[in-house]
Amino acid sequence: MQEMIIEIMNNFGYLGVFLLIAIENVFPPIPSEVILLFGGFMTTFSDMNIVGVIIASTLGSILGAIVLYYIGKILNKERLKKIITSKPGKILRLKPEDIDKADNWFDTKGNKTVFFCRFVPIIRSLISIPAGMSEMPMKKFLIYTTAGSLIWNAALTIAGSIVGENWTSIVDIMDQYSHIILVLLIIIFIVAVAVFYKKRKKINAK
Repeated sequence: MQEMIIEIMNNFGYLGVFLLIAIENVFPPIPSEVILLFGGFMTTFSDMNIVGVIIASTLGSILGAIVLYYIGKILNKERLKKIITSKPGKILRLKPEDIDKADNWFDTKGNKTVFFCRFVPIIRSLISIPAGMSEMPMKKFLIYTTAGSLIWNAALTIAGSIVGENWTSIVDIMDQYSHIILVLLIIIFIVAVAVFYKKRKKINAK
């Protein structure tokens, strides 16, 4: 994967950065760290510059985010309600009002969520789906997506230009960061599900 990314960027420059980041946003397993850090390194020996890499990667981030946003919009909360009230959906033990609660939560805290999740591996891409599902205004979505993506892209691009040939050492650090974040997210998810069902049992018991 890493060799393919490097080859594309060597051959297509800014366009390669733009396309790879756009694809990375739609398919999270593609490592944005490699794209951005190597892009930063490329500014030390090619015609590419830091500002150009940041702009190309941020535009790619926005394009990928918009694609997932509209996927979320297609999978709106009414369709979700139909799914959870169907026979297969009842396995999840969710109710239509639970979808409304989640939607209301995103309406009040969605701006911050979209912004801060841009710094979290995997989630930084997938957060666009619930934003679309809750029909977050496109203007707000683009503002917070652009701001968060710009900071993330700039930080890694600049880091790659500073460390130069040692950019792979930062990739290793980012891999560890990603694994730690992933484990924490799994733990938080398990705890949240446990708390949710515990509250549900108390409500049903009354």
